[in-house]
Formats: sequence, structure tokens, C-alpha cells
Amino acid sequence: MNRTQKKTLVLLLGILVGLGILLAVVSAVKRSSAQREAEEAAAQDAASVITETEAAYSSLTYDNGNATLSFHLDEAGKWVWSDDPEFPLDDSTIQSILTLLTNLKPQQTITEGDTLEAYGLDQPFATLTAAKPDGGTLTISLGNTTTDGNSYYMLMNEQESPVYIISNSLYTEMSKTIYDMCDLPELPQLTEENLQSVTVEGAASTLLRPIDKETSTDEETGEETVTVTWAASGEDVTGSADTASLLAELGALTFTKCVDYKPTDEAAALCGFDAPQATVTILYLNDTGTEGTLTLTFGSENLDQTGYYVRMEGDSTIYQMDTASVDTILSVAENGLTAADATGE
Repeated sequence: MNRTQKKTLVLLLGILVGLGILLAVVSAVKRSSAQREAEEAAAQDAASVITETEAAYSSLTYDNGNATLSFHLDEAGKWVWSDDPEFPLDDSTIQSILTLLTNLKPQQTITEGDTLEAYGLDQPFATLTAAKPDGGTLTISLGNTTTDGNSYYMLMNEQESPVYIISNSLYTEMSKTIYDMCDLPELPQLTEENLQSVTVEGAASTLLRPIDKETSTDEETGEETVTVTWAASGEDVTGSADTASLLAELGALTFTKCVDYKPTDEAAALCGFDAPQATVTILYLNDTGTEGTLTLTFGSENLDQTGYYVRMEGDSTIYQMDTASVDTILSVAENGLTAADATGE
């Protein structure tokens, strides 16, 4: 390599090193710029929150235009319904409201707008007050919806200005009824393997019980399968379509909603419990192998014919089960269960 070639090589290497340094500088600047933009966006986002982000509230009262509900933290730090602390409250709605209150971001802030009357804020249709243990409070007043119906005009802390526009998320949570917040009881898992007997009483009376259980094991997987023979009124009803459907319904029993907590006798009668359509008593083995009993009483069908009113022994609450999920139970209560179903006679 001659002297000229060496100079050229050194020059090229210098250029490459310079480009590398330049590329590193550009990359560092881009990273710094992106980080700065992210920090500015986060700061702007935090600045748009108009409530205390670290506030910890201990009580909550709101009027949604239809009902006034109050909740508070009990001595154990658990949210309870102030009107009846024994009510089985699922506090997920309360937690959602509290999250919204500590992250309240207006879609628009109006400092020089129309009159409060024009926004429906001279007489708010919904109000909320959240209180902290130290006595500090946050108040929210909601007026009219915006023209698209998806947002509300709002005042905060009883100030007449500014007027905010917020999404309907807060009111959606506030509009839930107390029964929507009921922590529904879970019914035991009922299978052919753990059922000991099923008694269905209505116009007819049926006792369904297993008279034989055979266990087979798959040689390849080692999985065990239990085959149960069922009898009712001294007949083998294993092949009955109604037997299969009844067992399937029992295995999927679920309360879908709370209808009335601590109902009066008059309310219970209106739901058909003065003349029940069916009473089902189920004996089963629980996970520990001890016997359990579940008794359900079915009243009338609701007005829109989507569910039946149901009560569980030991609980005065009236619940609902979907009509389609209990069709066979009510059919067996009316007509009984016989082997004729299996042969088509």
C-alpha cells in the first residue's frame, strides 16, 4: 500500500468514526426529546385532573335523581351501605366511583359561558358528596347532558364557576341501584358424582336419586368417568331426556340478580311465594365429603317473562334466575318424571 492509499484509508476511517459519533449524538438527542415529550405529556395529563389524586375518602353519598344512596367505611375498613350495614355489598361500584373522583378530567372547562340555568345547574338533577376522615369533602353537581347525550355539565365544590363538561362515566356508576351492588351468593357445584338426592315438589312430587354408580378409567389418559343410574318412583329414569336436562340445570344454577332484600310478606306474596310453583331440595356431598342441603323455592315469573323469583332456605332475600335455566325444574314440578320419557311412550 503506497502513501496515497494510506492517506485515503485514514481519511475514510476518520469519516466513518465521525459518522458513528454523529449517529450516536442524533440518537441520544432523539431519546432525550422523546423522554422530554413523554414527561411533558404526563405532566399535562396530571395537570388536567381537577380533583385530589391522592384523596382517600371514608364516606360517599349521592342522589342520582331516582334514589339517594350512602356508604361508609366500617371499623374493619370495609365499605357498607349506611342504611343497612348487613346488606351483602359488592363494593366494586364504589371503588369505580372513587377511582373516577380521584382522576376526574373535564373534557372542557367553561369560564365565561351561559347562565347556570342554561346548563341545568341552577337545580342539579344529580349530586355527590365524598368525605375524607379529616372532614374535607368533594361535591359534584350534574346538570344537563350535552347535545350528543354522552357528557354532562358539572359544578364542583358548590362553586358557580367554572362549569365543566365531563363524560357520562361517573353518572353511569351512580345510576346503579343498590340491588345491582348485591354480592350474590354462590350456589354449590352440583354434579352427578356428588348428588345424593333431588326432591322436586309442585303439582307433582318427584324424588330423584342415584341407585348405582360405576367408575371406569381410560387406559391411555388415566381419566376416571363416573356413570350414574338414576331412579324416580321406583323406575329407572337414566335414559329420560328430562332427567338429563334436570341434572344439567342443577349443575348450572345461578342467581342472576337481587330483586328484594328483606322483603315484606306482601312483597313476597306479589312474587308468588304465597303459592310457590316449585320447591327443590338437594342433598349433596361437598368438597370435604360431608353432606350439604340446598333448598330453593320458586315463586312466579317476572313481568317480562325473563326470569323466576327464587328464595333460598335460610335467606329471606328474593333473587332471580333466568327462565331458560330452570324450564325443566318447573316442568318436573308440574308433571313429574317417569321412565316413559326415555321410550317416547
